[in-house]
Amino acid sequence: MHTDSTQEKITLQLLTGAATDEILVDAAKLGDRPAFAELWKRYSTIAFNVGYRITKDRDDAEDVAQDTWMKAYLHLKTFDGRAKFSTWLTRIAINSALMILRKRRRRREIYPAMADGHTWNIWDIADEAQDVEELFATHEAKERLRQAVSRLTPALRDVVEIHQLGDCSIKEIAELADISVSATKSRMLRARTILRGLLGRASK
Repeated sequence: MHTDSTQEKITLQLLTGAATDEILVDAAKLGDRPAFAELWKRYSTIAFNVGYRITKDRDDAEDVAQDTWMKAYLHLKTFDGRAKFSTWLTRIAINSALMILRKRRRRREIYPAMADGHTWNIWDIADEAQDVEELFATHEAKERLRQAVSRLTPALRDVVEIHQLGDCSIKEIAELADISVSATKSRMLRARTILRGLLGRASK
């Protein structure tokens, strides 16, 4: 618990805007709501901006923002301070946005929309020119790629998933991952090399 003098010091810093992120996080971990509110005030736009950049949809971005701050509040005690708070928050937002995109794509793959507003049955073939074997081969290839990506290290997996699901440029991926453009290119190159190896072994 805070001592009275510590609480007064934090309160004074909040009032003067002098509190660092580290001080605010430490106070928020101990249940200081004004401290968490100040963190939200400083970084309230990060989650929405990340969500919109990845999903390209304002409603989805709002969902990302709400989910991000809820998770930040619930899991703040797990934040170890090795990265900046804004970086940690951005990582949560990226994961939330990618999850929303996965759900969106899954719905579209299972129930592709028809012109009259209805949906195809899950087992229907939308394009009669495609036979079952071709459709199965496409699905199998996607599944092999998904499994290969899941075996990458988190740092490599992040840039690949943002690129695949968010359709972002290298510069945008760098900004979202809070790394340099050169580091992003390097990770993408390493990821592609590893994926080629994994997919090559899987096809044998």
